[in-house]
Formats: sequence, C-alpha cells, structure tokens
Amino acid sequence: MPLLDGHDSAAVAEAAARWAAGELVAFPTETVYGLGARADDDAAVAAIFSAKGRPADHPLIVHVPDEAAAQAFAADWPPAARALAHRFWPGPLTLIVPRRPGVAEAAAGGHPSIGLRCPDHPVAQALLRAAAARGVPGVAGPSANRFGRVSPTCAQHVADEFGPGLWVVDGGACREGIESSIVDCTQAVPALLRPGTTPRAVIETALQQDTGLALAHPGRGAAAAPGTLASHYAPAAPVHLAEASALADCVRSALACERADAQDASREAERVAVVGVYSRSPLPPAAGLAQRVLPDDPAQAAHELFAVLRRFDAEGVRQIWVETPPGHAAWDGVRDRLQRAATR
Repeated sequence: MPLLDGHDSAAVAEAAARWAAGELVAFPTETVYGLGARADDDAAVAAIFSAKGRPADHPLIVHVPDEAAAQAFAADWPPAARALAHRFWPGPLTLIVPRRPGVAEAAAGGHPSIGLRCPDHPVAQALLRAAAARGVPGVAGPSANRFGRVSPTCAQHVADEFGPGLWVVDGGACREGIESSIVDCTQAVPALLRPGTTPRAVIETALQQDTGLALAHPGRGAAAAPGTLASHYAPAAPVHLAEASALADCVRSALACERADAQDASREAERVAVVGVYSRSPLPPAAGLAQRVLPDDPAQAAHELFAVLRRFDAEGVRQIWVETPPGHAAWDGVRDRLQRAATR
C-alpha cells in the first residue's frame, strides 16, 4: 500500500475512516511512528498485538487529542495527572492512571491501569480529531515495529518493517526520535517509569509547583507500562556498551574475532563491528569497521539514535559497540534505550 501524505486532508480522512472500521493504520508522532487501531475495539487492538508479535498482556499507549478525551478512559484523574497534562500536553509524556472499568481492556493488556498520551504532532492531532469525529475515542498506538525491535522514526522504516499491506500515514521524520517519558500516577506519589526527552527535573519541578509532590523512583506496586521490559529497542546485531576508555580495545578485539570467524574473506565487509560515539573524534579507520558519530547533544543524539541503529541492521553488521552515554540526567532517555538494546 502506498504511503499516505499526512498533510493531505483526504488522506487524513481515509486513515480516520479505516480506524473507525477497526483497521490498522500506522501514524506519525513527535516521538516515533505508532501502529494504530481504535482503542475501544478489542478485536482491532488484537490485530496490533498479532502484527507486532507482542504479548497480549503488555499494555499499549492510547493516544488522544486532548485531556478531556483522556479522562473518558480513566476511572480517576489524580492531581498529578492533571498537573502534568496541563504542563506537558500535547507532548512526549505518557500518564499511567486507573482505567475506567470495561473500557479499553485489551489495549491495557488486561491491567487495571492505562497509559494515555496527547501527541504534539500536527498530523497526529489531525488524525485523532478526524477519528474522534467518526466516533473513535482514542487510538492505541505502540511503536510500529516488530516487538522488541528498534522503533521507526520515519514512514519508510514502517513500510520496510511491515511491507505493502499496511496503510502508513507519512508525517515526515519524528522530531524527538525516542519514545515518550512515562509517569505512573496510580500511586500516592507518582514515579517516572521510563525516561524520554523531557528531563526528570523538569517533570519534577512541574509536579512540585502544582501539587507539592516529587517524583519517586518506581518500586513494588508500579503500574504495568509499555516499553519497560529489560530487553527492548534492539537491532538484529547484538549491542554492547563500553566506556570511552575501553572502547578502542573492545572494538579491536571484536574485529579480530570476526576476522578469525569469517569463512569467506570476500564477505568481511558484512561482518563489521560498528561503533557509535558521542565524541568528535571517532576511532581510527580499520578494515571491517563501520562508524557513525552521534552528536554530543542529548536531544540531537536521541533524534538520530534509532535511525542509526536501523541503518546498522540494513548494512548487515554483526556487532554494534556503543560508547556509554554521559552520566548526567539529560542523557537518561538515550542511556535507557541503549541499556535495553544491549540486554539479551
């Protein structure tokens, strides 16, 4: 199926009609592309789980056009959720709240809580509003990739992943490049379950100003949330993290092992160890080594990260070595995705 132009009103109407009919349509957000179906149709939501190969008890995020639409899915709208929605919506922040009984049970993976987000992308907003006009209260939309793999940040990534049978609305490259931050608002003290591009300190400041609450670290009793499995966001090649001081030695050793293991020297270019670094000085060139330099700005690195990992897969690399991101909080989102990608 050809890509639909997200800036074409007829294409937006077509996508909304397909959602209303219970079909799957991939769509852009400011974070990553989502694989969408109407959240109030359990059969449509089941098609998401089937297409992705995702466990049915692993919850999905429901995308809504505004806070009022979100509250229709909630049994309660706690003060923390109200404060964060007021401060960060539309935007790359997902709120976990108690789910209204009998609503979107499949999208929530059967859990008593539900993740809700109002995306800050003009095409996503147009799609959600057009769908709402057709009776669709919200769109369940996990990342549009096979379960556990690298999230797509452009429409072509989605088309490459699922082939021509899936309708994809093209809204251009995603601005953020990694998934939303997730805050659990089901407990007395909210907790950050997944970091994104919105810094923890900024979320915490907004909470304290409006509710007097600080963010807790997640512990026992935390709500089930998407994208928080230990292993996730992984390309086909194994990902290894190394500190800058050890990176060169690790890569040299990896290259030596790959060369020794090669059965056909003519295929050496396909057996490369690949390094992503944040510094301005990549490693010296070497046979069998492909390199990509990520920016040393955390927001720019987040924007490029998944596209780089997908390019590694397309090049058929055998190993990916990545310099461990800097330790300060601005890098939490990038560090989280890389640590999950490196867990096997």
